[in-house]
Amino acid sequence: MAYTLEQLASDIKATLKADPGNGGKEKVCQLVSKACLDSEFVAKHLTAEQCKPRKVLYEDPELGFCICGHVYSDKAEGNPHDHGNSWAIYGQAVGMTKMTDWTIVKKGEGADPSLVKPERVYEMKAGDARYYPVGFVHSPNRQEPTKLVRIEGANLDHVKRSNIKAA
Repeated sequence: MAYTLEQLASDIKATLKADPGNGGKEKVCQLVSKACLDSEFVAKHLTAEQCKPRKVLYEDPELGFCICGHVYSDKAEGNPHDHGNSWAIYGQAVGMTKMTDWTIVKKGEGADPSLVKPERVYEMKAGDARYYPVGFVHSPNRQEPTKLVRIEGANLDHVKRSNIKAA
């Protein structure tokens, strides 16, 4: 039986209510992995027609987290970024994302950006899910069509991102 969006949302909510800290978010990664490996979930919720490239599939009215679908038909290279005052979980469903984790070498002030240098590069493949805490700088690089599930601690449509540039 397929893992439904409603089940995923309910499971995430229960997990975050039981442990709103880093441990709970690491447990949410397991739920995201389960959804990413469920072919019926992916076929129903991660389509190019509805996720161009991002769509909020569910937004929790109580805790504020969002379940988003992302579909990239072509290559997509992201710049180093964080998610402002929110955390995020990336779950790879289809394809491969080369992710880079960055270290801040100079904290920005005012209009000056924070400067970062690459720390680690790794591949995310189908079923991989990773938690990025508040302020964690990373960048995705997709060279092929990809589909992913991203959990946002708050709807990023309403979150101001940090000013970050590669050193």
